[in-house]
Amino acid sequence: MATTASPYSEQQKTEAVTAHVLWMTTGLSCEGDSVAMTSATNPSLEDIILQAIPGMPKVVVHNQVVDYANGQEYAQAWFDAETGALDPFVLVIEGSLGNEEINGEGHWTGFAVNPENGQPITMNEWLDRLAPKAAAVVAVGTLRDLRRIPAMKNNPTGAMGVPDYLGWNWKSKAGLPVVCIPGCPAQPDQHDRDAALPGAAPGGACARA
Repeated sequence: MATTASPYSEQQKTEAVTAHVLWMTTGLSCEGDSVAMTSATNPSLEDIILQAIPGMPKVVVHNQVVDYANGQEYAQAWFDAETGALDPFVLVIEGSLGNEEINGEGHWTGFAVNPENGQPITMNEWLDRLAPKAAAVVAVGTLRDLRRIPAMKNNPTGAMGVPDYLGWNWKSKAGLPVVCIPGCPAQPDQHDRDAALPGAAPGGACARA
């Protein structure tokens, strides 16, 4: 007697996956998008992390606004992603990127400490390290995809959006362009969906405004 494949078999495969969202709030901005994330309702943050939506993978959100861990313990997820220990993962950038080539003797941004030299690791370096390994890169908020206030005249940071840094034709290892979610803050339901399911963004791409 022939056996019939379960119509839910693919759904079950997806649900068995653990996907990590590495949400960086240390760019040139506030943490308004992270705060807005907690007010989403469709889906809510709780729906995502409790895997309440059928067919969704288990999602682990690493964001310093909602995470219990701190310091190097909190940052360990980023180092794990670099070594391949967290796969798949989505890299979310909240905040413009400063031009570290014009930072004088300091740096514009920093997150975690490089154990090799004891110096802060800039957002730009994290993008260099992790973007090639990410399933998707999401630029959330007006400051991170379109630069806006940090890039105003006479601002010394040389602020740029994520597509400016990676390139407007850049693609992730899953074949996705940078997913840009504008807004100040971004509409929370939109970025909760797109951070967890980056291919669900309309067009799945970043376009200049």
